[in-house]
Order: sequence, then C-alpha cells, then structure tokens
Amino acid sequence: MARKPEPDSEVVTETRTEKKLQKPRLYKVLLHNDNYTTREFVVAVLKEVFHRPETEAVQIMLHVHYNGVGVAGVYTYEVAETKIKTVEQLAQANEFPLRLSMEPEDI
Repeated sequence: MARKPEPDSEVVTETRTEKKLQKPRLYKVLLHNDNYTTREFVVAVLKEVFHRPETEAVQIMLHVHYNGVGVAGVYTYEVAETKIKTVEQLAQANEFPLRLSMEPEDI
C-alpha cells in the first residue's frame, strides 16, 4: 500500500520587499566657447559625436558662440564622460582648444 507524502510542516516563507530601481542621474555635457575652435568643427562634433541634425547642431553652436556655454546633450555619467573624452581627443588631434564639462541635470 502506497503512503501519501506528508506535507512539509517546516516550510518557512519569507516576504520579499520589492526593490524599486532608481533611474540613473543624468548629466549635461557642456560646450564652452573659445576664440580659436572653428564653428565648422563644433558643428561637426555635434553631428558626429552627439548625433545632432545639421540645423540643431548649428543652433547649439551659435548658442555657445553668443552665450559662452551650451548643452550638447544629456546622458548618464558614463556616457557623458565618454563623449567628453572623445571630443577632447578630436579637438586635440585637430589642434583646437575646445573645452567641455559636465554637470548634474536639475531634478
């Protein structure tokens, strides 16, 4: 005669608190105006590195030119850092003193 297995009376259940993932903090990549980097180079960088369409790249470049600083894009920390390094290498290779920085986006 087959026996039915007895239910396990020592089963412990624990409740899990659901972890809510926070969105990563975003950072603005800022372009700074100087008197040596050409407008054409800034537009090219905005198109190639920041994937901006031509008209938007020109608008950003003019904003930087007339206001001293402008936002190239908003990214997570690692992406912003990578884009800054990429542009600095391109600027150095083309003998331009183009400066970039990043700052946390206002929440």
